[in-house]
Amino acid sequence: MNHISQALAHARTLDIDGLEAQTLLLHVMQRSLHDRAWLLLNDTLELTSDQQMQFQYGLVRLLDNTPLAYLTGWQAFHGLDLKVTPDVLVPRADTETLVDWALSLGLDQASVLDLGTGSGAIALALKHKRPAWRVQAVDQSTQALAVAQANARLLQLDVVFTQSDWLAQVQNTFDVIVANPPYIAQGDPHLPALVHEPQSALVSGPKGLDDLQTIIGKAADYLNPQAWLLLEHGYDQALAVCELLQQNGFTEVQSRNDLAGIARCSGGRRAEVK
Repeated sequence: MNHISQALAHARTLDIDGLEAQTLLLHVMQRSLHDRAWLLLNDTLELTSDQQMQFQYGLVRLLDNTPLAYLTGWQAFHGLDLKVTPDVLVPRADTETLVDWALSLGLDQASVLDLGTGSGAIALALKHKRPAWRVQAVDQSTQALAVAQANARLLQLDVVFTQSDWLAQVQNTFDVIVANPPYIAQGDPHLPALVHEPQSALVSGPKGLDDLQTIIGKAADYLNPQAWLLLEHGYDQALAVCELLQQNGFTEVQSRNDLAGIARCSGGRRAEVK
């Protein structure tokens, strides 16, 4: 495993994803995480003994289901490079569906609230694409808020951050509320593979619906008339979430599919005040 090509070949023998192995090696070699072409052009370059040790340790962590983003400290999301730590969930491509839905609403000026912001991914992506929007983001975790605020500073994006248990400390009303809350059921068979991520940001009651139900039940009080509530949820929860939205008086209830064609987000509008 002395050379770049040998190191990557070794990773393949462990059935580690080739892109993840390349990104890990770029991190170990202190190169840009996007510079995979450099690896191909320099595949005979010899690794130092320290680099070999770091790469091997990283492979062991990957085999133990540690997210690559926790090893490199970075994750790409909606065109942004975000700093991540084990205090926040790793932003997923599925969540870009939620961002795209909010952007498609056609609002020039809008006040937007991101509930459970974590790394700040959703709030920062929205502010990046719509600089005129007023974006507020909340999270109950002080550690998560520190990560989100660091990302806002790095990206020079003006987002207001507030510590709050969902809507408890929120004062204003909004044109759009977005949320990617915990939605995995207790005892779900997928949880062992997610053991390194904060469980409080993943698990929500016996059916995975507790936090979604809480948000849907309270959101109307924080929405302007005809404003939207958009929620990410599990692959099999669209029907249940849509029913909760309808039961709480939301109109135009609908879902959006992710790139895999799975109904990943559902939402509706607050009814007109009569």
